[in-house]
Amino acid sequence: MGMSVAAGPRSMTFAAVREQVRAARTFAAEVIGESHPQADAVLLLVSELVTNSVRHSGSAAPGGLVTVTVTVGSTAVRVEVADRSGDSTPVLRAAALAGGDAEGSRGLGLVDALAARWGYERGGGLTTTWFELAGA
Repeated sequence: MGMSVAAGPRSMTFAAVREQVRAARTFAAEVIGESHPQADAVLLLVSELVTNSVRHSGSAAPGGLVTVTVTVGSTAVRVEVADRSGDSTPVLRAAALAGGDAEGSRGLGLVDALAARWGYERGGGLTTTWFELAGA
């Protein structure tokens, strides 16, 4: 697969089960390429967000799906993880709460620490959590 600069968004949909987190990482790795300077951070954050979807979203129900979209631009990488909206919204909890039983909050703490920007959007029964990492 050749490296194209500023390729358009590429999406893949996975079953929202823990076993698919690795497949989502593999997909993201194929899109951005192993030599990308942000590859490690992108793969870490994809793992965290897909894991959050599997554990906390409406997609965690049987048959649920999560869609990962990766866009490699000339100056940034943007990743979106869309799932069926659950009862909760993605919340960045205070670091002090991230210990103990609040294990689920660790992922967004990493996103906040590593990403240049991140956020989420809701609509049409879906929640899309996204992040951007600078660097080409």
